[in-house]
Amino acid sequence: MRRTLVLVSLAVTSMVALAFLIPLALAVREIARDRALTSAERQAGALGPVLAVTEDPGALQRAVASTHAGAARRMTLHLPGGTVIPKAAGEGSRARPGQVAEATRRGRAYTTRITGGWTLLQPVALEDGRTAVVEVVIPDADLSRGVGKAWLLMTAVAAALVAGSVAVADRLGARMIRSTRRLAEVAAAFGDGDLGIRIEPDGPPELVEAGLAFNAMADHVVQLLAAEREMAADLSHRLRTPLAALRLNAEALGDGPVADQTREAVDRLEHEVDQIIRTVRKPTGRGSCDAAKVLRERVKFWSVLAEDEGRSCELIGADAPAELPLPATELAAAVDALLGNVFRHTAEGTGFAITLHVGRGLTGILVADGGPGITDPQDALRRGRSGGGSTGLGLDIARRAAEATGGHLRIHRSVLGGAQVQMWFRTRWLPPTRRSRRLVRRRH
Repeated sequence: MRRTLVLVSLAVTSMVALAFLIPLALAVREIARDRALTSAERQAGALGPVLAVTEDPGALQRAVASTHAGAARRMTLHLPGGTVIPKAAGEGSRARPGQVAEATRRGRAYTTRITGGWTLLQPVALEDGRTAVVEVVIPDADLSRGVGKAWLLMTAVAAALVAGSVAVADRLGARMIRSTRRLAEVAAAFGDGDLGIRIEPDGPPELVEAGLAFNAMADHVVQLLAAEREMAADLSHRLRTPLAALRLNAEALGDGPVADQTREAVDRLEHEVDQIIRTVRKPTGRGSCDAAKVLRERVKFWSVLAEDEGRSCELIGADAPAELPLPATELAAAVDALLGNVFRHTAEGTGFAITLHVGRGLTGILVADGGPGITDPQDALRRGRSGGGSTGLGLDIARRAAEATGGHLRIHRSVLGGAQVQMWFRTRWLPPTRRSRRLVRRRH
C-alpha cells in the first residue's frame, strides 16, 4: 500500500508538473526569440533619424558602428544604388540581393533564415521615394540566450515539487501502514490466545474505527468465553450428585471382579469430571508443548505394537526441542490418530517414519508409510474420508489440530511408496506483507 501511494503521487505530480513545464518552456523560448528580434528592430530603427539627416558614407558608418550590432559587425546598411556600409562586412553575414530587394518591395521589416542564424531586413524611406534597407544579423545564440538556464531552473523546481509530494505521500503511507500492521499484530496475538491484548487506535479515522471495533469485539468474546466456562463448570459440578449415588451403589456391590470394575469406572469418571472443572476454571489460552518430546513419547508407545507386527519405525528430526502453540494432549491425539491409521490401513510388516521439520514460522510433522497410499488425497481431505471403509476421524483430528494454530494439513506420496500426511503448525505470526497472494489463494 505504501509503495502504491508513492507511485500514485509520483505519477500525478509528474503529470501536473509536465502539464505546466512544457508550455512554460515553450513560452520562455518564444520570449527569448521575441526579445532578440525586438532588440534588432530597435537597433535598426536607430539609423532612421540619421538617414533622414545625411547620406554621407562616413557619417553613416560611424552611426552603424555606434550601435551594439554594428560594433559586433552584425549590422549592414544597404543604400540605393547598391552602396553597402560598412564595406568591410563579410559576405556570409549579409542577406542576398534578392532578399534586400524583397524587403524594399514589401516596405516593412521581415526576417529570413541565413547561415548561423536569422537576419532582420528593415526598410527606411529616404527623399525622392528612395528606400534604404538596414540589415541586422541575429545569431542563433541570441535567439536562445537564457533559455537553457530557465529550463534548468524550471526542471529543478518541478523535480523538487515532485520529490516533496512523494515524500509527503510516503510519510502518510507509512503512518497508515504502521497503524494497519499494529492492528494485524494485535489481531494475530488475540487469535493465538492472548485475550487480554487490546489496541490503542490511531491513524486515519477508518483505522481508528476498526481498532475500536476490534476492542469491542475482543471484550465481547472474552465475556462469551467466561460465560461458557462458567456454564461448563456448573454443568460438570452438577454431575457430582449422580456420581456420588453411583459411588454409593458401587460400594454396596461388595467384592468381586464386577464390583471392582464398576468402582474403577466410577473413579475414572469422577477424575474426568474434576479434570473438566479444573480446565474450564483456568484462564482461556491455547497452551504450548515441546513437539519433539511428544513425538518421542508417542513413538515409544507405538513402537511396541510395531515390533509385534514386524514394522520398521523411524523418528527423524526430534533431537532438539520444538515449541508448538498447542497443548500436548491435542498434539498427542493428532499423532495417535495418524499412527493409528497406519496400523489400521496397512498390512503387517509395513514400515513407517515420522519426521519433525522446524522451519521459519512453521513446524511440520510428516507421517509416511509404505502402504498402498490414499487414492484421492484432495477428496479425502474435502470429505473427511480416506477410503477403505474409514470414517475419516483420524484425518479430521489431525486437520483440526493443525488449523488451530493457523496451519494446514496436506496429503502427498511418500518416498516409502505409500501416503505421507503432513501437519504444518504455525509457530509465529508473519506480517501480511510477507505473504504472497498465491499463498493466500491456495489457503482459501
